[in-house]
Amino acid sequence: MTNTPSYFSQTLISWYNRNKRNLPWRATTTPYHIWLSEVILQQTRVNQGLPYYLKFTETYPTVQDLAAAPEDEVLRLWQGLGYYSRARNMHHTAKQIVQEYDGNFPGNYSELLKLKGVGNYTAAAIAAFAIKEQVAVLDGNVFRVLSRVFGISEDIAVPSSRKIFQEQADQLVPANEPDTYNQAIMEFGAIQCTPIMPDCLFCPFQQSCFAFTHGLVQELPVKSKAKAARPRYFHYLIFEWQGQYYMRKRLEGDIWQGLYDFYLHESTAKELLTEPLLKELNAAGIPVQAEHLTPPRKEYKHILSHQKITAKFYLIKLDIRLKDTVEQETRLALHTPEKIDELPKPVLISNYLKDARILVSL
Repeated sequence: MTNTPSYFSQTLISWYNRNKRNLPWRATTTPYHIWLSEVILQQTRVNQGLPYYLKFTETYPTVQDLAAAPEDEVLRLWQGLGYYSRARNMHHTAKQIVQEYDGNFPGNYSELLKLKGVGNYTAAAIAAFAIKEQVAVLDGNVFRVLSRVFGISEDIAVPSSRKIFQEQADQLVPANEPDTYNQAIMEFGAIQCTPIMPDCLFCPFQQSCFAFTHGLVQELPVKSKAKAARPRYFHYLIFEWQGQYYMRKRLEGDIWQGLYDFYLHESTAKELLTEPLLKELNAAGIPVQAEHLTPPRKEYKHILSHQKITAKFYLIKLDIRLKDTVEQETRLALHTPEKIDELPKPVLISNYLKDARILVSL
């Protein structure tokens, strides 16, 4: 049996109806809820993303609720998912939908692409699942299934390969069930045609799968290796004054934009060179002595997609509060432990705060 579009789509849908997981975003055609689930599940596994989806839909039942929320609150709710630009773009898009579209999502794939942070994949997912538009969703799971079943050997990490996969994907979407089909192929890649140990023994495409019949299951899809993560060394100074702690909001141009951390001195080596740091602090008007910078015993590691961060934390108790001008110039502000609980923070910072027993909600 050859993998004709009709055979492939119907076989996949039959498999899906027998094996699909019960997930809340599959029980709705509301564009807002579908959009939320797709944004959350980018770069995130279902088991990790599900609690966040439930929290967001409970806290912000409508797109208007999300648009009206303060950014800090949105980022705090997102905390732990990583890739925080997703949350900022999501918040911005919610405002755009309310202000420019009267609170209603655009009604087709082309118009959905005009929303900030909505790319081909997310637009296709909303269009297919909410509107039943005949468009193909193309994510990592779909790339893998198409590559193996149809023997597509182009490197999926190369942008120019997308056109080849998109052409194949577009041919397979049935006009009468684009929503079910797209859910099916993504689910098939997630639980049957998995990256490392696909269940080829009970695969409905076993006899017609190019990768299986040619012994190329482990070779497909082709994906060139990403660049090695760049090491970074963070030395955080936690200035405490009368039970409160100085923190500042991170600006644009680096990781964790919009989240809160402490005074940061970044170096090119794991060990802290105290002399340049003391000069830096003196110039900023922050009274710190060399004895305050005793190396802590514990270091924290945090791996991002292209960066590997090693961090050390130095707790420094101040005898006097920093001057107003120093606070303004350094952007440092005092916060109680209760307030710190509420601030959006990188996981790295939260882990330290828990270990140091600074957080109230332990």
